[in-house]
This record gives sequence, C-alpha cells and structure tokens, in this order.
Amino acid sequence: MNELLGLLLAIFVIGALVALAAKAVNRVAWRIESALSLVSSGIILAAMLFVSAEVISRKLFNAPIPGHLELSELLMPAIIFLAVAYTQSTGGHVRMTLFIHRLEPVTRRYVEIAIRLLSVLIYAVLCYYSAKHAYRSWVFDDVTMSPPYFLIWPSAIMPPIGIFLVTLRVYLEILHLAFPALLPATEPGLASAGTNE
Repeated sequence: MNELLGLLLAIFVIGALVALAAKAVNRVAWRIESALSLVSSGIILAAMLFVSAEVISRKLFNAPIPGHLELSELLMPAIIFLAVAYTQSTGGHVRMTLFIHRLEPVTRRYVEIAIRLLSVLIYAVLCYYSAKHAYRSWVFDDVTMSPPYFLIWPSAIMPPIGIFLVTLRVYLEILHLAFPALLPATEPGLASAGTNE
C-alpha cells in the first residue's frame, strides 16, 4: 500500500512539473517518440533479416543459428514498446468511441479527460512494476534458459521506457484537453488528442 501511495505522490509531483513546462516537455517528448519509433522500425528490419538468414542457413546449409528463437523473443519488447508513445501521439491506437461521440461536446471533453486520467494511473502502475522487474533482472544478471545465454535486462527495460513515454503523452493530452491555450493542438503530437476524432 505504501508503494502505491508513493507512486500516486510521484505522479502528482511529476504531473505538476510537466504542467509548468508543458510546451517544452511536449516538444522533447515528440522528438524522443519519433526517434524511438525509427529505432523500433530499424529493429523490425534487423529482426526480419536475422530470421531470414536463420531460415536460409538452416534450410540450405543445415546450420541453424544458435539462439535465434531467444534473440527474436528478446527483440519483441523493443519493437512494441519503443513505438507505443509515437502511436499514441499520432492517434494510431484503436479506440471505441461509439458512446463518446454521441455526447455533447462539453460532456465529451470531460469524459475524455476522465478516461485519460484513469489511463495515466494504470500506465504509471505498469511502468513502476515493469521497471522493478527490469531492475531485478539486471541485479541478478538474469539470462535466457538455453545457450547461448543472452542477458534479459536489456529487453526487460524496454516496457518501462515505452510505458513512461506513453504515460507522459497521455498526460500531455489531458493538459491539451483541459487547457487548450496552454498546449494548443498545433503542437506536435497533439493533433489527434482533440475530442472530435
């Protein structure tokens, strides 16, 4: 219980600091999200080439690449979580808006803010506990189960990084919805945060 109370306090403090420099934080977050999305795309390309090389090596030369399954699995968190905040900022996530779009604009705005506040709380909890898991993996030098042994912590650190960035992005969307003058829709990464999606 103390952990969750500390987490709520941290959310409040970080939220207040972000609100003080919302435009600057938004621009930096947008650059980081865009760069990590490119990194994720590069990892997808590398994983595709690696799996193709393994298949060719196994079929043509009867020499499979050792650890190809483990390495492919370890690349998945980077592929997914490094691009999740960018996807949020461009409005690429699937949404169900059947009931929200039937509300009056003012009510819709408050519902959108409430949904995003709940999302921030859930994301913050996920970020905290995934970071704890990554830290434990690093402390214990956790490795894959079969040789060649790969360290797990580089892969385990990807979820907290991605979840932190998507939490920050959703919070910036809340600021945009609550205070449009503070963070207008012309700012990068906020064009899809409006209530008339």
